[in-house]
Amino acid sequence: MKTLSNLKKDIEFNQGHASLIEALKNIAVAQFKIHEQKLKSFEKFILTVEDFFALIDINNINHPFLNPRKGILAVVAVTSDSGLLGGLNLKVINQALAELEKAPGKLIVIGECGKNYLRETKVSFVSFGGVNDEARYVQAMQLRDYCLDKVLEGAFGSLKIVYPHPVSFTVQRVETVTILPFTSTRKVNVSRGDLILESSPADIAQYLISVWIGQKFYDIFGLSRLSEFAARFVHLEESSQKLKDIEKNLKLQYFRVRHEVIDRNMRELFSARLLYA
Repeated sequence: MKTLSNLKKDIEFNQGHASLIEALKNIAVAQFKIHEQKLKSFEKFILTVEDFFALIDINNINHPFLNPRKGILAVVAVTSDSGLLGGLNLKVINQALAELEKAPGKLIVIGECGKNYLRETKVSFVSFGGVNDEARYVQAMQLRDYCLDKVLEGAFGSLKIVYPHPVSFTVQRVETVTILPFTSTRKVNVSRGDLILESSPADIAQYLISVWIGQKFYDIFGLSRLSEFAARFVHLEESSQKLKDIEKNLKLQYFRVRHEVIDRNMRELFSARLLYA
């Protein structure tokens, strides 16, 4: 059984640890709010591109972005460079591997955490650095250029991306989005005969889809960063609750040992008085 001094030290250490976690929680909340305010969605642009393809018959355009050649599936898994995410990165990797179990393919990993998980497996992968807020656009374009070059070469036939989506501040859901082949289910009330195309439909499709994919990657990178801050807060909150339970148990042990010491001292004092009498 621990002594009173040891239990007191454990309580003080636990309280100091709890204070540190509270500070980290506040930082995570502040980072989430700042990033949320900076995060801009270009959904209107993406819908405009999809509306354009609704005007033309993309089924008759012979292009690998629309009608993929025979090639393997490429899956992009977006993880982070930091920890304290409560297993969110592992969920992303597991879902990406589940996609590759459905069809043979190549895994592309974003972030150090994903690389660390995959080093323990026999899965081969291509890695990119974790998402950086200041370089997010450049990173999105680098990933887009790499993937599209592989598609045009015939190395990749289709492309999917797996990333953590922030449903709310306390809920993050791992989502899988099909990037290629490009499809559009939107409909516009404009006759296709009214269109005048100066360039070939295949060239137009390649340019617009490449711009669309770059913007899609950019938006997904921003959402994944938002999920990181939210997941970190949730993980820290769970740790904070565990520390409260530990502190409660330590205090119960402390008062039980203290009462036993007081009771023992009283018995010894009473026995000494009886002997003296």
